[in-house]
Amino acid sequence: MTRIVKEDDSHEVRRVTWVGLGWNVLLSIGKFLAGFFGGSQALIADAIHSASDFATDIAVIVGSKFWNSPPDADHPYGHRRFETLISVGIGVAVCAVGVGLGYSAVQGMLAGADAASHPEWIAAIMALVSILVKEVLFRYTVDFGKKIRSQALVANAWHHRSDAFSSIPVLIAVVVGIVFPSLWFADSVGAIIVACFIVHSGYEIAWPGIHQVADKGASEDVAKKLRSIAEDTPGVISIHGFRTRFVGSDLHVDLHIVVAADMTLLAAHDLSEEVERRILESGENVVDAMVHVDPYDPAKVSG
Repeated sequence: MTRIVKEDDSHEVRRVTWVGLGWNVLLSIGKFLAGFFGGSQALIADAIHSASDFATDIAVIVGSKFWNSPPDADHPYGHRRFETLISVGIGVAVCAVGVGLGYSAVQGMLAGADAASHPEWIAAIMALVSILVKEVLFRYTVDFGKKIRSQALVANAWHHRSDAFSSIPVLIAVVVGIVFPSLWFADSVGAIIVACFIVHSGYEIAWPGIHQVADKGASEDVAKKLRSIAEDTPGVISIHGFRTRFVGSDLHVDLHIVVAADMTLLAAHDLSEEVERRILESGENVVDAMVHVDPYDPAKVSG
């Protein structure tokens, strides 16, 4: 078995997340104040969405210390599952925030025109600022997350993107409410749309992690690529028992290769090492490869 020991990227993860955390604090305060004084329920809801980022940022900062811990006696495969669990937690938290905001917005609409808010331009300006800042944060975080292949950091980046998206209907609703005062329900509609964006974003974040907790394997395309790499290795007659599974963002692979029955033990061992090397260098974030060697038997049909 060949395994790649990943470098501890927790420092970089925390550094990037602290940047996002700082901006989330500023945006949340700014949107809440602008929403309160600018009379926009939708912007206040968006401020709460930004505030929910605090918890997810802190979860990534704290969690990165755990998932980068080296394997030990109790966790021989390492601690990357913490990354998956944190990603699922982020997704569930985002969904919960979305449901809560949607409920509040519906209650506001049911209260009627007398209880409706009347937004002002300060709310529209703050919504536009939020869109621009969160989009920059998304690109910064997702690029770095992909660079170091951090599932949780990428998940947190998409949380930034969901915040940027949620501010778009807020901006539209506020402007409509200002230009057309008779459309008193526009701000509440904007808040409901924000809530839908948030719930969908939470689903997109949590669902892949839920699959990984259930030991989901690589996609069909990736599995086909890895099988081809093994099958095309000189000396390999065929392969069978091919399996993959994710541990956090890391991919583990094991398979059986069929080799000539008269191959020496040393040659078979070297061949298995070559197959493992090629799989690990496939560019598919494989960190662990286990190759079992079977002698070719004409009487048996290889799978």
